[in-house]
Amino acid sequence: MTIKKIIGLCGSLRKGSFNRKLLREAVRLYGKCIFKETDLNLPLYNGDDEKIEKPTSVLNLYNDIRSADGVIITSPEYNKGISGVLKNALDWLSRIPGPVWQEKPVVIMSAAAGRTGGEAANYMARACLTPFGPCILNSPIICVAQASKQFDEDGQIISERYLESVSEAMRNLRESLN
Repeated sequence: MTIKKIIGLCGSLRKGSFNRKLLREAVRLYGKCIFKETDLNLPLYNGDDEKIEKPTSVLNLYNDIRSADGVIITSPEYNKGISGVLKNALDWLSRIPGPVWQEKPVVIMSAAAGRTGGEAANYMARACLTPFGPCILNSPIICVAQASKQFDEDGQIISERYLESVSEAMRNLRESLN
């Protein structure tokens, strides 16, 4: 069995973000894989800059996704939407020719302080990815509510409900890659 390459995109730049913890927990629950968390600390998209040359960081992100077998995306919810960091990355990626997302299995998750767990961000991320043609794994939908209470000091999920949901999503990702 070939070890699969999984790329993680975290829509938060904060090192201790709940979405980064959620991403790392998902990878742990996925099991044996080659994992790389991408760097979304990219320059702001500007069409004038694009005409000159794409930044190396954007090209690296593109190549990471292109070479991945599957992608896990986590995003906080800011003002009922995805983070500017994630939207900026998607905007940059849309400007590079080639079907980097086409049929690529993608799991989308969110974690937020509120009681909906970033549900609006989760759905917005799906909507933003749809034109790219990935294979978005739609079930289960993972929106970790009251995120500050859902992880232990080691960053592991303590809620049985969320642990089961993330485990199921990772099983679905593994199955989609076989």
